[in-house]
Amino acid sequence: MKITQHGANLTKLTQLGMFNSYLVREADGLTLIDSGMGGAGKAIAAAAESLGAPIVRLALTHAHADHIGSLAELHAALPDAVVAVGEREARFMAGDFSIDADEPQANLRGGYAASPVQPTRLLRDGDTLGSLRVVAAPGHTPGQIAFFDPRDGTLIAGDALQTAGGLAVAGVLRIFFPFPALATWHGPTALATAERLRALRPARLAVGHGAVIEQPEAMLDNAIAVARRKFGAEQAYGA
Repeated sequence: MKITQHGANLTKLTQLGMFNSYLVREADGLTLIDSGMGGAGKAIAAAAESLGAPIVRLALTHAHADHIGSLAELHAALPDAVVAVGEREARFMAGDFSIDADEPQANLRGGYAASPVQPTRLLRDGDTLGSLRVVAAPGHTPGQIAFFDPRDGTLIAGDALQTAGGLAVAGVLRIFFPFPALATWHGPTALATAERLRALRPARLAVGHGAVIEQPEAMLDNAIAVARRKFGAEQAYGA
């Protein structure tokens, strides 16, 4: 597992060269954002040990297998850690893969799997988790959330955006790394989310797949312009 530091509070953990998790430093320990594919638990725990702080929160952006794969392993090793998941996404983890009547009736995409670990805290838009602000970020999945750190402007966007193969909004295909687009549930909603995340004016962008980008605003503008050409005529969920 590759470990890279970004600023004072963010550590990126990259599994198999393409699956990112993040450790966020807090006064009481570390918050893990996403757990990667299965089998990463020991490496994540070792990374936290190298930072000299315990993992006290296990948080998920969404319920695709490449983001929750090592949750059960970590929960077994860290039974007292808070397990924090978006309220809508928690239903997928419980094995309910239905689409609500007021949501776009698009097919779910990507690898969902029910989890033996259920959340101890359900997150909603505007909540705080440690220093992080929860931001609703649907589109890639119906209930994805992002996390914004107001201490330094870091945005941890899950798969709302990707930087592997070039910065792109979820649902916009990047030929050199097509998987986030192919696993996106509803592109117009992903576009609306990208516009909302851009309005936060992030100083740093951290995503599920690809490099961390410093000062990403101009690149975000370009990615959003591309997505508008693709999805602009369609209606986003909640629009």
